[in-house]
Amino acid sequence: MTSPSTPPGLARFNTVEEHAARTALHEACACTAWAKRLLAARPYATPEDLYAASDAAMAELTATDLEEAMAGHPPIGRPKPGDPTSAREQRGMSGASDALKAEMLELNLAYQEKFGHVFLICATGRTGEQMRDAVRERIGNPPEAEREIVRTELGKINRIRLARLVEED
Repeated sequence: MTSPSTPPGLARFNTVEEHAARTALHEACACTAWAKRLLAARPYATPEDLYAASDAAMAELTATDLEEAMAGHPPIGRPKPGDPTSAREQRGMSGASDALKAEMLELNLAYQEKFGHVFLICATGRTGEQMRDAVRERIGNPPEAEREIVRTELGKINRIRLARLVEED
């Protein structure tokens, strides 16, 4: 149930027709199962209720669901052309040196070869060096451990993207 204190973006999300809400959720996370769970729980009284629903949905995603979600993310250092969201989130790489960009490309490829998907990290607020250090550290993880780290990082990304959605005027 929404109230007069409900942020405008959340009130709009709660009341917009299902197709438009699904589209907005897909922009936040490319996972169908995650979006279905969030749609089914509308309306949300507070942003925190939406974030909690997102966290609960993330916790229940299967390996296949996680793969679907990761497919919506470009490699670090190569945001999707024309996608302001990935460019904004990866801003820490925009001023990186050519050497760091080349190293990230090499590390991304090695990571993808080992795990079968892009290196995923909540890049918001991180420098290029911090992202490089994270991929260096995580590339040694066993696949099961890395899958859970990816789940956590996706959850962080989803929260940031949902916050932008509910705070819009």
